Amino acid sequence: MPSLLSRQLSCLLVSLLLMVASAPGFAVVVEDLYEAEVAVKDHSAQALSAASREALSEVLVKVSGSVAVLQNPAIGTALGEARSYVQQYSYTRDEDARGDLAARFEFDRSVVSRLVTEAGAPLWTANRPAVLVWIVAQDAKGRQFVSREVAPDVMMTLEQGFSQRGVPVRFPLFDLQDTASLAIDDAWRLQAAPIFNASERYGVQDILAGRLTGLSTGEWVGDWTYFSGRNRIDRSLTVDSVDSFLLEGVSLVAEQMAGRYAVAASGATAGGIAMTVAGVNSYGDYAKIVSWLEGLELIEHANIETIRGQEIELRLVARADAGQLKTIIELNKRLTPLEQVRGTDQLSYQWQN
Repeated sequence: MPSLLSRQLSCLLVSLLLMVASAPGFAVVVEDLYEAEVAVKDHSAQALSAASREALSEVLVKVSGSVAVLQNPAIGTALGEARSYVQQYSYTRDEDARGDLAARFEFDRSVVSRLVTEAGAPLWTANRPAVLVWIVAQDAKGRQFVSREVAPDVMMTLEQGFSQRGVPVRFPLFDLQDTASLAIDDAWRLQAAPIFNASERYGVQDILAGRLTGLSTGEWVGDWTYFSGRNRIDRSLTVDSVDSFLLEGVSLVAEQMAGRYAVAASGATAGGIAMTVAGVNSYGDYAKIVSWLEGLELIEHANIETIRGQEIELRLVARADAGQLKTIIELNKRLTPLEQVRGTDQLSYQWQN
């Protein structure tokens, strides 16, 4: 059995613990959702054209949440015209000795999101929950948690994997509190209660836990368990490389999250969607609410209709219905849902300062 602490395995496990600074609540706004960087051979127009297609493919997967979007005929046509969707691009070189050339592309957000919705594909807004990742590796010497210090190269692999799927990821600190909260054997057994207890301090509702060991054949055997709230999904794998194991974990999280939050646009609701927010104490609160709502890809306008004391009434012009928007809006933990008025589609929230 190959040693888990070998360079190959080192480059393997840490990956899943990518840590992104968290915003209040458990959702994070993904800033680079409409950007992608891909390798290019040279500065030629041909290389740039091929790279723009690859970059747009990556962006479309991030925006929709699933690789299935690339099979959509309308998306296939758009990929053939990828250069026309580029807002700007630049070249970069790696700082290592090889100095590999890459091109970084930025695509127009409104154009890409409209492309996805008009193709009938799901659209996943940039406001996304973060996932916390725990990994335990086992070799002949025993079990150990995988951390940034143990396998920095693997961390890079997973950071790139999660970035390419637009999923914010956090790592445990592995300090004394973590060590006291989660015994390594409980983590290896993928025990829900101890993992939840140790994860509580990080303020997340999505947790990915993994365990991995190498075989004498050169294959890797492992398991991923994905917790979303109290829901649990288990996946067992036998793969030929550590990278394959890590990227299966990335895919599991991305596909499951997108299944909950990505929305196929249903078209604008006639007259818009009514929404009330209580607890709005200042112009600053009002501005934050409107700005955040209009930052969601499926909402075109959030128009103020009435202000009564500390309550505002808005009319949302959106490419989704009230039920679809409700799931997305409630990712913002500063908007606490209130009881809905019977017989209406009105959305009601309490603003938390």
